[in-house]
Amino acid sequence: MKPVLTILLAGAALSVALPAMAQTQCTSVSMSDVGWTDITATTEVTRQILEALGYDVEVNVLGVPVTFASLEQGDLDVFLGNWMPSQESAIRPYLETGRIETITTNLEGTKYNLAVPTYLAEQGLKTYEDLPEFAEPLDHRIYGIEPGNEGNEYLISLTEPGGILEGWEIVQSSEQGMLAQVGRFYPREEPVVFLGWEPHPMNASFDLTYLEGAQEFFGGEGIVNTISRAGFAEDCPNVARFLSQQRFTLQMENEMMGLILEDGMTPEDAVLDWIGRNPAVIEPWLEGVTAVDGAEGLTVVEEALDL
Repeated sequence: MKPVLTILLAGAALSVALPAMAQTQCTSVSMSDVGWTDITATTEVTRQILEALGYDVEVNVLGVPVTFASLEQGDLDVFLGNWMPSQESAIRPYLETGRIETITTNLEGTKYNLAVPTYLAEQGLKTYEDLPEFAEPLDHRIYGIEPGNEGNEYLISLTEPGGILEGWEIVQSSEQGMLAQVGRFYPREEPVVFLGWEPHPMNASFDLTYLEGAQEFFGGEGIVNTISRAGFAEDCPNVARFLSQQRFTLQMENEMMGLILEDGMTPEDAVLDWIGRNPAVIEPWLEGVTAVDGAEGLTVVEEALDL
């Protein structure tokens, strides 16, 4: 009777353990999209691949400060838009406490700083030190992006008494609102200064010059990191492996953003269109990655996306 009892007890223990194991198994991922077209595009690529692998994916539209706080609290898993060095001061406390972890650098060679149309640079506006001279033509205004963005906050700090932009207004809007204003001034070659970055189709739509200065905040060429909540790589090693192998290029992001902003495609359609024409790009991303059911990841994704 003892062997039978042992088997029965082992089976009972297993039946109790299996539901617990199922509850802790990683089958879902939550991500943040801060509303910038480049991050919308890369997040959409990631979402479609993860869903093809069998994961439930939730994408939340959040500002950068809320994204960092949500990652710290464990309410969010992944963010693909940690622009460095511009977000250095904002993210450093979270990295130092270990509440946010860096998975990988997903993009190199970025630009982020104040930009002007080249016709204005040719008139002499090339550096931050030149801005006071152009204050009147610019109506003491600089066009920024969404409220709470760290780039806006830095520029606002320069408007305080004694700052190089004392008396200026930082107009906070959104990526689309800001570029709509630039598009209004540009055809008439009127003065305008705004936050610009690359990758972005704005660099093809407008002939731009990035101002020299503010290197302590914006730096020179930058990078974009994929970050996660603490412990995510241990909880979801398969997803973490995929994310750690994911690399984008300036050309790739510019082309996907162009499909969204210039051709009017939805992010989903733009991503499917681009990957359909460049299927080999996902092969190194999915090396050693499996679907939720254990199937070979690349094969599953190729079938799901009809590649």
